[in-house]
Amino acid sequence: MQINSTTSTDSTRKAQQLLIPRKRQRNFFLLFTLITVLGWVAGGFASLGLEKAFVETLTSGVLAKQEIWYSLARYLSNGVFAAIFGADQALLLRQYVSGWLWMLATTAGWLVCNSVSAAWINYISFIASSSNTILSAEEALVFGILSTLAYIISGIWLGFFQWIVLRRYVTGAWWWNFLPSFAFTLISILVYLLSLVQDFIPEAIRSQIIYLSGQGFTALILGVIPAIGLCNLKISSNRTTEV
Repeated sequence: MQINSTTSTDSTRKAQQLLIPRKRQRNFFLLFTLITVLGWVAGGFASLGLEKAFVETLTSGVLAKQEIWYSLARYLSNGVFAAIFGADQALLLRQYVSGWLWMLATTAGWLVCNSVSAAWINYISFIASSSNTILSAEEALVFGILSTLAYIISGIWLGFFQWIVLRRYVTGAWWWNFLPSFAFTLISILVYLLSLVQDFIPEAIRSQIIYLSGQGFTALILGVIPAIGLCNLKISSNRTTEV
């Protein structure tokens, strides 16, 4: 009886070591992916609507500095998008980590990630256009790869901000810093594959299909990859003891 009791206790502790208990992982995976896709769509509509409204309400006097105000509108709309995106995920994650901290970390991480990525991509584009000559196919490929790498590497910022929250609850989560970059890599590959098949899509609906497919795959990957990662996180020993 004592041996069976000890075995049962050990099994319970092993199950408790996971942030998302195994019996909940399937439902969590599906719900997290779904809520991430919904957050991507809702945040996208909200940010586009805000940006459009902000630009349309600019007075003629402000239009003299249109570039500055347009950049501000883009930044604010990105902030709204990130907040909605993070809040949607927090609705589910609040059972396991602080929902407010996750939303704040995701919002801040997304804004920094996008700002760094945009800055590097703009710099690469500036270098590419500074020669005032038509780029060869090889040069265009190199600059395209550099821009993609800038986009992928910037994902570390999103992972870092989220890791700051997760480290309060789990152990050995250093790899989370690179998880968004891995997701961005998959997104880049899928976008490239879409570009290869675009000639098979009727020209009349080609741009719409490519755009919607890209957005759909992006939202799905940003839901699936973190969901898998969350299901593999283990809570820290002190929290296991508290449980």
